Amino acid sequence: MSDVFQVEGNELALLQNGAAYFPQLCADIDAAHHFVYLETYIFAADQTGRAVSDALQRAARRGVIVRVLMDGFGAADFLPVWLDEFKSAGVQVHFFRRELYRFKLRRHRLRRMHRKLIAIDGELAYIGGINIIDDGVVPRFDFAVRLSGAVAVEIHAVMRRMWNAVAWASGKRMARDISPGHAVGTRVVVVLRDNLRHRRDIERAYLKQISTAMREVVIANAYFLPGRIFRRTLIQAARRGVRVVLLLQGRAENRLLHYATRALYVQLLAAGIEIYEYQPGFLHAKVAVVDGTWATVGSSNIDPFSLMLAREANLMVFDAAFSDCLRDKLMTAIACNAVRIEADHENVRGWGSHILARLSYATVRMVIGVLGYGRSVI
Repeated sequence: MSDVFQVEGNELALLQNGAAYFPQLCADIDAAHHFVYLETYIFAADQTGRAVSDALQRAARRGVIVRVLMDGFGAADFLPVWLDEFKSAGVQVHFFRRELYRFKLRRHRLRRMHRKLIAIDGELAYIGGINIIDDGVVPRFDFAVRLSGAVAVEIHAVMRRMWNAVAWASGKRMARDISPGHAVGTRVVVVLRDNLRHRRDIERAYLKQISTAMREVVIANAYFLPGRIFRRTLIQAARRGVRVVLLLQGRAENRLLHYATRALYVQLLAAGIEIYEYQPGFLHAKVAVVDGTWATVGSSNIDPFSLMLAREANLMVFDAAFSDCLRDKLMTAIACNAVRIEADHENVRGWGSHILARLSYATVRMVIGVLGYGRSVI
């Protein structure tokens, strides 16, 4: 791990893509002594899922408390035989809002557990956007942070509370391990989004940094469909001379959101915002850097589903060295693997692209309206 930083008593390692992430994660699980908490949206039945599953089972068999929380929709295809293996090994498993019927549209069904967190022994933690799934021939462009120090203690506390909430709702036994203390710090902060007290915390953190930016805002986000307030804040930054750079998906994973995003291009480009689309593979990152002094890495997209419905977790880091490292990786991706979208680009001006974008945007707005949210959401 070459990209390692010391910030306010915490050690932070910036990990790019699954090739850096999963070997380190499995090694850390193999070194666990007391407990492992794991939260994920997707736990795929593939080689990566097998490697992580085996590491969790090895830990449980040597007496480590292992608790796995998966989203009931994202991990709906988790293999029953693997659940049997987990039970046999002593791995405890819960599903967050397990769904039996995928296609019924209800607001509560879209309130997913989208966080990607790991806590090990109260001393080590991971946070980011990487699901447990194979990268494929061309890796997803994604990031996570491996942490040790006070913030790892806080992530343990966050995960323990979530585990107990799901266990209580399921009528199952709650965690009895030692309750961790709370981290005290201002330069490395975990920011959550839930549907109670922290509904807009991640969005507000973004807006605060963008509204006070002096030189540059760089955002790489898989699903970028911000509401009017967020768009206005970006446009105001660009108009006061701040360079605003967006790195977005060029290859669509979710076609509806992908094309709905393109409906915003004309407005954003007119304000002087630079837009790039990542080409080689899927962009799955949810990261940003502002003025080379603030950075965020996490699970939250900038769309209505992450900002209004899902449970998310982002790390906010106020540190120039860490921010510069992340920025360098983003600018390298832009220079080597992205196409700049200009006002006359086919994705903006082509009739077919324009109609598809507007229809997709209207569909997303309709869904948000059906769920009871106002028009200002997007």
